[in-house]
Amino acid sequence: MDDLSEKEQLDQMRSWWSEYGRFVIGGIVIGASLLFGINHYQNKTLQSQLEASAAYEKLIEHVSSGRLDDAELTEIEIATSYSDTIYVAQAGLAMARLYMDQNRDQDAADALRGVVDGNGDDELRGVARLRLARIYLYQDKAEEVVNLLTGEEGDAFSVVFGEVLGDAYTMLGRTAEAADAYQKVLMNPLSQGAVDQQLVQWKALDLPEVEPVAEETAEPETEEADATKSEDAE
Repeated sequence: MDDLSEKEQLDQMRSWWSEYGRFVIGGIVIGASLLFGINHYQNKTLQSQLEASAAYEKLIEHVSSGRLDDAELTEIEIATSYSDTIYVAQAGLAMARLYMDQNRDQDAADALRGVVDGNGDDELRGVARLRLARIYLYQDKAEEVVNLLTGEEGDAFSVVFGEVLGDAYTMLGRTAEAADAYQKVLMNPLSQGAVDQQLVQWKALDLPEVEPVAEETAEPETEEADATKSEDAE
């Protein structure tokens, strides 16, 4: 009876394998292919990151040595070959520094604008936005500063943004808005260590006083009107 049971079990297994075996084999093949593909992708991504890192280190060497032509070529290499890495934004910041060192402020602004408008890390974009705003102030483009920083109050850089925004309003003669911007910086608990609070205080105190809006006064009545009123009273 036991032998018959084992025989039946064997026949059932053969029948099952005949019917479903191809699916099992197919699943194994697919699983192996997926595993190979994932490993290949991870290895390729890691290799790309390593190459991008090496290119960025080369860029930093060019920037430190002031070799502008070599730096520009390396930045193009990073932007085209490693566009999906964080090194694109970092390269933009490095190039902006080099351009400023060589008194090419507009080229620096263009490099920073690329970082701000890019898809990079939010922190790097915040750094680029702050540096770009300061270049705009240097270029006497206060309105561009306002457009760049307005609406960024909730950002992690809001304290330093606020000081620069106050400087822009001061340059534009918008005293009330400048005072408000400086006051927000001074009242922010994160301002300590982020900005020079004493300097911000001095900027606020140095603002011209806002002239109060004069209230409209009634025009004095003419002698003729007074005379008319007297006649009516009689």
